[in-house]
Amino acid sequence: MTKATKLLTALPPPQRQRLMTLAREVSFPEDTRIFEAGGTADRFWVIRSGAVSLVQQVTSLRRVTVASLGAGDLLGWSWLFPPYRWDFGAEAFSPVRAYEFEARTVLKLCEEDPALGLTLVRIVAEILAHRLETTRGKLMEQYGTHRRVL
Repeated sequence: MTKATKLLTALPPPQRQRLMTLAREVSFPEDTRIFEAGGTADRFWVIRSGAVSLVQQVTSLRRVTVASLGAGDLLGWSWLFPPYRWDFGAEAFSPVRAYEFEARTVLKLCEEDPALGLTLVRIVAEILAHRLETTRGKLMEQYGTHRRVL
């Protein structure tokens, strides 16, 4: 398994600087729901400190953590793909500080600078591939554990 890609460090310095001109510093107290599955995905974050849990509602009473994110990690990718709805929910597991980016503004920057747009999409795709690989491993581990119990 490869090491997780960090969005800001993966961008070449000039592109990172252009993107960071759009950043806004935000914070979330522990246990804050940052967004809910199905909600409008109109922004994303790069976590500066703290921990965020990506959660999936499996029943009306049960939520399952599908991934844990920390410093340097991208939070939110659904802003890039129609229908622009969150696939998971996100909760602050601890106090979180992050850079927040408004999707519409970032997409406009990507239209103005296609090289930045292509680089950004490739990095997000790499992050998604890594998360899919990690999730698959967790599912296989859980399925294997479950099968042994049966």
